[in-house]
Amino acid sequence: MVTLDEIAQLLYGTDGETSGWTGSQEDMISLAGKVFPGKAFCLVKQWILVDLTVTPDEKEKLTNLGLLPMTLFAHEIVLDSKGRFQPGMWVRSNFGVSFIYGCMFETKNTVYLLWGPGQRKEATVGAAFSMKAV
Repeated sequence: MVTLDEIAQLLYGTDGETSGWTGSQEDMISLAGKVFPGKAFCLVKQWILVDLTVTPDEKEKLTNLGLLPMTLFAHEIVLDSKGRFQPGMWVRSNFGVSFIYGCMFETKNTVYLLWGPGQRKEATVGAAFSMKAV
């Protein structure tokens, strides 16, 4: 069972500070277009990259599916290329498939562009995926 303390620590704890892209928004979008041509992107701020604590069996299952035991939570969407999310909304991604340059977190459908400072933390699958829009 996921506790409120686990979720609060994941969302608001200050451990694990790291930085994403430090350049301009335009330069980051341009780079993403070169690395992931045609793929939808979502530029986010105040983000948390979550390393999921999984068992060896769970990790193997994810690996066999081409997935990483990682997800992303962002407190603020700046721009979504497909208009799925409005600026200022929050988002939690699905499992990742790649994480490159310390600022681009890719899922099957979207590349999340991590702009500015953020955090990298560990959490259980239950805590990370307990957040959903209703």
